[in-house]
Amino acid sequence: MSIQSRSSPDFHLGCAGWSLPREQWPAFPEEGTHLQRYSARFPAVEINSSFYRPHRPATYAKWADSVAPDFRFSVKVPKQITHERRLRDCNGLVDEFLGQCSQLGEKLGCLLIQLPPSLAFDAGAAESFFKALRDRYQGHAVLEPRHPSWLAEHVTALLHAEHIGRVAADPSPLPGCDQPGGWPGVRYYRLHGSPRIYYSRYEDIWLEQLARQLKREPDTPTWCIFDNTASGAAIPDALRLEALMRTKTP
Repeated sequence: MSIQSRSSPDFHLGCAGWSLPREQWPAFPEEGTHLQRYSARFPAVEINSSFYRPHRPATYAKWADSVAPDFRFSVKVPKQITHERRLRDCNGLVDEFLGQCSQLGEKLGCLLIQLPPSLAFDAGAAESFFKALRDRYQGHAVLEPRHPSWLAEHVTALLHAEHIGRVAADPSPLPGCDQPGGWPGVRYYRLHGSPRIYYSRYEDIWLEQLARQLKREPDTPTWCIFDNTASGAAIPDALRLEALMRTKTP
């Protein structure tokens, strides 16, 4: 029995950023900005730069205006919130961030909350942060924890209650974090490159196995983002996975 190719508006394949290595230019239109050319081929992108510095609301609006109506952005929550404030006393920062990225409008597809490895689960801080976020934003959000305390059953229950998915990361920072978790209403794969994180390209056999898994999964909103951008591996890896997702798999 063959698994049909997966082509759905709820499958968001892309990269962390839209920089196009020169050797990959033939796969994209010749005209337009890098984002316009990128978005002609891929349906989604992760904005990673928002983690390091804020972007003006007008910048987000410009990005939204330059892509097709069905294109979607994932935006990484600033490190001021996750790494400096460590989810505490950050309501004002959440307001500022959402005031900026909300200018993407309906093209804001997901928020990515990546936590530092040193941040253990604290019920008070986590519950307050998720409440502040959900009071202001009801769209998809996913968490990328890197401390084992975030994998406890009561934490998973909290993620279910707040409709927060857990990222499937490669390489996995923790046992079990190579598969999606948390709330099952959104799945988010974040592929950092292996064996050398951020640099290495993925082997064909690994991408073939990933494509089979993605085709077998429930038809829920799914993100697959290549973050191995340091040496330009993300774009060719995403193009190879795109081709695999369009084919039937035995």
